[in-house]
Amino acid sequence: MPYITVESGELSDEQKELLIKRLTEVSSEIMKIPQEFFAVTIKELPDKNFGIGGKTIDFVKAEYIRNRNKGK
Repeated sequence: MPYITVESGELSDEQKELLIKRLTEVSSEIMKIPQEFFAVTIKELPDKNFGIGGKTIDFVKAEYIRNRNKGK
C-alpha cells in the first residue's frame, strides 16, 4: 500500500482535498496501482515552526509582501 506524506504550511480544507485527490490520481497513473490502495496524510506546520535561510516562514512571507508592495 503506497503511503504519501506531505509536510506544508497551513492549508484550507479545499486545498487539502485537491492535494489528496491529485496526488492520488497522478501516483496511481505513474505507479500503475489502483487509487484505492493509496493513503495520503498532510502534516501542517505553523509558519512560526518552519524556517528557510535562517528565517521563519512568517518573516519570509512578510518580507516578500513588503517587497512586492514596494514595486506597485
